Amino acid sequence: MSDVNPIEVQQALKGASYPTDRQTLTDLARKNKASDKVVDKISHMKSDRIDGPDQVEKEMFRG
Repeated sequence: MSDVNPIEVQQALKGASYPTDRQTLTDLARKNKASDKVVDKISHMKSDRIDGPDQVEKEMFRG
């Protein structure tokens, strides 16, 4: 089970424009005052290029 939930991630990435990269999403999560757990999870996604929120969800919650 994941230590973060999808709602937290949605809030952390509010305002994101896709496609983007992992570092931009990490910075946005920090700007949106996401928890350290959420920021860490975003920063460790395996893909550098992120095409949309569905890719974020897949990488973070479905392995």
